[in-house]
Amino acid sequence: MTRVKRGYIARKRRKKSRLARQGARSKLTRTIAQQERRALVSAQRNRDRKKRDFRRLWITRINAVIRKKGVYFYYSKFLHDLHKRQLLINRKILAQLAISNKKFIYTISNEVEDWKESPKMISI
Repeated sequence: MTRVKRGYIARKRRKKSRLARQGARSKLTRTIAQQERRALVSAQRNRDRKKRDFRRLWITRINAVIRKKGVYFYYSKFLHDLHKRQLLINRKILAQLAISNKKFIYTISNEVEDWKESPKMISI
């Protein structure tokens, strides 16, 4: 059986991952592989972190508007009443409405208050 030399395919694969690197990270194949794995882990972690940070931002914006305008005293009570009333608006949209159109928050709170005074059965 003849000997197979795997020269250029392996070099081509390694060369592809060596682009735009410096120092040992551009020369050593094992170090390159470790760095790529680490980059993937960091990217996943930061994508998850971004989701958390945006949710916190939306909650802070909603809370600030409802407290400042005297709609509610607590964000959690406001959201609880929304869910009881089945006005299911996600936090992102609610935060955008709170910033851009503050009167809409009053409208929503009036809906909730009207429902509190005379709860009606919702038929589906």
